[in-house]
Amino acid sequence: MTDDLLGRHRSVLPDWLAFYYEEPIEITHGEGRHVWDSRGNRYLDFFGGILTTMTAHALPEVTKAVSEQAGRILHSSTLYLNRPMVELAERIAQLSGIPDARVFFTTSGTEANDTALLLATTYRRSNTILAMRNSYHGRSFSAVGITGNRGWSPTSLSPLQTLYVHGGVRTRGPYAALDDRDFVAACVDDLKDLLGHTRPPAALIAEPIQGVGGFTSPPDGLYAAFREVLHERGVLWIADEVQTGWGRTGEHFWGWQAHGRSGPPDIVTFAKGIGNGMSIGGVVARAEIMNCLDANSISTFGGTQITMAAGLANLTYLLEHDLQGNARRVGGMLIERLRAVAAQVPAVREVRGRGLMIGVELTKPGTDEADPAAVSAVLEEARAGGLLIGKGGGHDTSALRIAPPLTLNVAEAEEGAAILERALRSVQ
Repeated sequence: MTDDLLGRHRSVLPDWLAFYYEEPIEITHGEGRHVWDSRGNRYLDFFGGILTTMTAHALPEVTKAVSEQAGRILHSSTLYLNRPMVELAERIAQLSGIPDARVFFTTSGTEANDTALLLATTYRRSNTILAMRNSYHGRSFSAVGITGNRGWSPTSLSPLQTLYVHGGVRTRGPYAALDDRDFVAACVDDLKDLLGHTRPPAALIAEPIQGVGGFTSPPDGLYAAFREVLHERGVLWIADEVQTGWGRTGEHFWGWQAHGRSGPPDIVTFAKGIGNGMSIGGVVARAEIMNCLDANSISTFGGTQITMAAGLANLTYLLEHDLQGNARRVGGMLIERLRAVAAQVPAVREVRGRGLMIGVELTKPGTDEADPAAVSAVLEEARAGGLLIGKGGGHDTSALRIAPPLTLNVAEAEEGAAILERALRSVQ
């Protein structure tokens, strides 16, 4: 069945749709932190559909909310009042940390970032955007235009003028040898110099932890230092929280809070985990920014009743069960466990991350040269051992990405770490 499905897939879908694994698997169902494929194999899921099944597979509270809402109405569009959308917007506005916040719902993180760019460029009357090297912000025409990761940027054509800033990758690039304080100072100096050579930008968009880029991040406080420079010039700060939001990092509810010394971002984008698998994205911005558009707009599928019901149930569960705290505790243990393994595996250059957002960078032993073949080999070995993980990386990097549902318990973390240890040792 899987072989037939693969052939059918290839006959009707684009060649550029990437697969994991030499023999792609069809996931048919899941429960908790586990999923099953069409051949009956059971896997511990440490990737959650690219950080999207944030809470758990088949979480009863979410499935019940979806089922009950489906029995009433699925969709009506934003042309009508929508109680679940208003209720979820109220909760997200309060949690965002942005004063006088307004929320607009989309269907994906790509669309959320596209909307943020529309708002920023309209508000600032500028089409110049600052973005981070090694970044990823989605697959729309405008989002690809600000993505600083060649592997995910199929065209250089763009409606925006994009300028790339140093700082998203701590252990690579021209400032890697500096200590954290000097690293931040050097990146700020670079930003100031860049601003002296261009027309006033609309905004800086940045992932607090770069997702597709391999879970890399700067020292805490870098974006706070950037914000001070930007604020003096009226330039907006957009925090792309599509992967880092909702407590995944453990220490904070939002990734930007590690850089919150100079206040919250002007705009926050979110998606993925809030729906626990349902298609939800969105933008939070100060009212004056959100309301700057001078033409009509709606969303046909953003904020549908069924997705909002899922989001409300999922957010309630996350908060009531302190999944942020669980991410901090279990994730901290998992990181230390993997660092102990890494110390004995020459191919591991670095174990990084926080909470349940962990990157394991692999290189050719004894060098800093990326080793994507080793990453693929570990991915295959982990799957064979019953563990699903992700991969990523940008220029000259190759990394494993580990992001389990936030309900992960200690026993499951130990089980996953043991499988991953065997997979890592297999590439020595």
